[in-house]
Amino acid sequence: MKASDLFVQCLESEGIEYIFGVPGEENADFMLSLEESDSIRFVLTRHEQGAAFMAEIYGRLTGNPAGCLGTLGPGASNLITGVADANMDRAPMLVLTGQGSTDRLHKESHQVMDVVGMFDPVTKWAETVRHGDTIPEVVRKAVRLARTEKPGAVHIELPEDLAKQEVTSAPLAPRRFRRAVPDDKIVDRAFDLLANAKNPVIIAGNGCIRRRASKQLRMFCEQTNIGVISTFMAKGAVDMDSPYCLYTVGLGSKDRMNLVIDEADLVMTLGFDMVEYHPRLWNPEKDKTIIHADFLPSEIDEHYHPEVEIVGDLAHFLWMLNERLNDRGLPEFNLTNQAQARQGMTEDLEEYAEDNQQGVIRPQKALWDCREVMGPEDILLSDVGAHKMWIARHYHCHEPNTCLIPNGFCSMGFALPGAIAASLVHPERRVLGIAGDAGFLMNVQEMETATRLGTNLVMLVWEDKEYGLIAWKQENEFGRHTDLSFSNPDWLGLAQCFGWHGHWCDESSELQSVLETAFSESGPSLVVIPIDYRENPLLTQKLGEITASF
Repeated sequence: MKASDLFVQCLESEGIEYIFGVPGEENADFMLSLEESDSIRFVLTRHEQGAAFMAEIYGRLTGNPAGCLGTLGPGASNLITGVADANMDRAPMLVLTGQGSTDRLHKESHQVMDVVGMFDPVTKWAETVRHGDTIPEVVRKAVRLARTEKPGAVHIELPEDLAKQEVTSAPLAPRRFRRAVPDDKIVDRAFDLLANAKNPVIIAGNGCIRRRASKQLRMFCEQTNIGVISTFMAKGAVDMDSPYCLYTVGLGSKDRMNLVIDEADLVMTLGFDMVEYHPRLWNPEKDKTIIHADFLPSEIDEHYHPEVEIVGDLAHFLWMLNERLNDRGLPEFNLTNQAQARQGMTEDLEEYAEDNQQGVIRPQKALWDCREVMGPEDILLSDVGAHKMWIARHYHCHEPNTCLIPNGFCSMGFALPGAIAASLVHPERRVLGIAGDAGFLMNVQEMETATRLGTNLVMLVWEDKEYGLIAWKQENEFGRHTDLSFSNPDWLGLAQCFGWHGHWCDESSELQSVLETAFSESGPSLVVIPIDYRENPLLTQKLGEITASF
């Protein structure tokens, strides 16, 4: 067979289900081979960046990689923002690009650039196929690396002449391996630290959204009542209704849960990535006793110098803790401050539940209504902007992977293509994307993709007609902001021309019913609200005034 046929067979044997992308002439052989596949679905997108975001969300929701595809040169460079986002947010992904014939790569040539070199800094591994018969090894290695903790993006480049090459090799059968587990002695040290603490707290990070880790964490907290503060990307690791759920941490300003960390005499981080929330913001004096438990050793940082490091499978470590709890038990902790902080945050969440403001809608009310219409397993995706800060603070979850926020690379334009992928993975669930007017228009062309695929999703756009997060930050630092304003399209006309349902809502009391209507419609729906970002400086002021009351 020819090499492109073998490439597709190798992807099939790995269980790859989706490839999203925009093909070019340099990967025409691969596309023709892919067309013959019975198990891999190719989704044509309107921009390569959208394809990368779709593959990222597929990976985050399933734990398995999808492919995103572009041709050489500009097709490959268009992928890179979404690839970097996936890699930094720990989503398994295969990046597949074409390349010119090997007989012209040594010289100046049309659209030829060092694509592998470009992807090297934003992937776990990037490689070109140098001979057709090596494809089984390359694909097997790529998928294994993409899936291995911590997951990420892997790039494979296939030059057009090698795609046509006759080959004799066959796919390698995938063989899974069990992750290494922590040593008993180091787990005993961690348990002893816990046993001697008076007011411990847990910071749950991205690694805790793995299903098995979340299950074991909940079992541990049910027995100990130790509070769990989630990063933006760990929402749902514990149920928002559980008394030990201490909501989230991650805003640049000190919030209620930062006070809990201030009072804690022991901080146990679980699956924590430093890119999620830098330790200098929660350990500024470098004096916290820290237990680090994760799939990998901790990053070296003066504000993050763990007393004990547990390196290995996170779920297994939590199981080992639970076994010790059953045998030895732990003392009663003094966690009154944690209950008070939870109560204070709960009151913040409920403050505008019955708001009936007209003309503009407060962020707090918008997110209260979103939570009301979304079920425990439904999926909300946040773009990047001022709305992300509000979602992080005011939208909480019952289950892991039901609020997807980019918080490592933090790229705008994420929510719409991400929502399309989420609706393909879980067509039985409600899927809600929230974006600012700036971020939504960055990948607006994927509205056509959503229509063509017949996806059932709702995009909620918060309109403020400026780059609101930048304005907020400049106001905080300088007392004013530069010109960040812009105009917007006729939203309902935009929805109509792309074949979407469209809704405009500027009355707080009606938003919940408008969202219910949008979710009841067949196909994609756009809901636009004028957002009241006068609340941004008020939140900054509130966070500056929050002090410990325990």
